[in-house]
Amino acid sequence: MAAEHRLCDVALDHSFSGRDARIEREQALAIIDLLESNSFIPVGHEGGPYRLRIETADGRLALHIADDEGKYVVSHYLSIAPFRRLLRDYTRVCEGYFEAMCRPGPERLEAIDMGRRGIHNEAAELLRERLSSKVLIDKDTARRLFTLIYALLVRNAPHQVC
Repeated sequence: MAAEHRLCDVALDHSFSGRDARIEREQALAIIDLLESNSFIPVGHEGGPYRLRIETADGRLALHIADDEGKYVVSHYLSIAPFRRLLRDYTRVCEGYFEAMCRPGPERLEAIDMGRRGIHNEAAELLRERLSSKVLIDKDTARRLFTLIYALLVRNAPHQVC
């Protein structure tokens, strides 16, 4: 992977209230994994590595891309609507997963985790499709970006994700 076709920094909008330690942990791990290994190629731009800032704006997801020196490259806005069902399902299964962690017996936890991974994969593929004309990303990058999007949306939701 060429060094120029990757993310060197990722930030989420932090103008939210309330924090959940579990979500914070998932976000931190996703950022570490993402910066360690990713493929990120803005269509029509020959440069990089890139800095990505993810935020919500007017009910949409905003991805602001800059070069490694912070010079603006492009911003892309995505509707959250196509992700609502997956976000709702992912929230439900994550809550079940966290509850199952407190109970004895790994069988329930394993079954929930399989469901969680399935929803995560589906959401990552949807993200890849929605970004395909704007930014090319691989499957692992899409999975980690979805984790960050989920963390951002959960934080910004007054009571529930969708």
